[in-house]
Amino acid sequence: MKKVAFLLAVAASMVMAESFTWHESVKVIRSEPTYRTVTIRTPIEECWDEEVPVSRSGDGTLGAIIGGAAGGILGHQVGGGSGKTAATVGGAIIGTLVGKNLSEQGEARPGYRIERRCKTRYKERTENRFVGYKNYARYKGQEIVKFSDEPLKRIDVTVTVSY
Repeated sequence: MKKVAFLLAVAASMVMAESFTWHESVKVIRSEPTYRTVTIRTPIEECWDEEVPVSRSGDGTLGAIIGGAAGGILGHQVGGGSGKTAATVGGAIIGTLVGKNLSEQGEARPGYRIERRCKTRYKERTENRFVGYKNYARYKGQEIVKFSDEPLKRIDVTVTVSY
């Protein structure tokens, strides 16, 4: 029985519950401009010309081939009979060694070329940028703050009372 009475009381209070709403306009006490600090990075490119050593690639193979062929031809001209083969082989071996050595000596001197080098650095600066206005008002002892793009004279307040 107590449960039924309690449920009836709750249901009756729900049926009779009401609320009402009204609007008021409150005078702004003060408006303050608001700023935000922003960091701006500006890229600056610095470039210069630099001499860079260039080594000629190669291991003397071409010189060895040409020297071996020339040595073999000269050795073939010098020798006679069965010594002709030995002179040809010997001339080719000596020509190969001499040709390779001369080819590598010619490559020992490095050359230089100009290369453009660049580096990017950044210049930073900070500045304050305008964001908007903070408008302050008081309503029934409470401070109200509203943000806007321009200073306000009044702030609209919606009041709802439920019972």
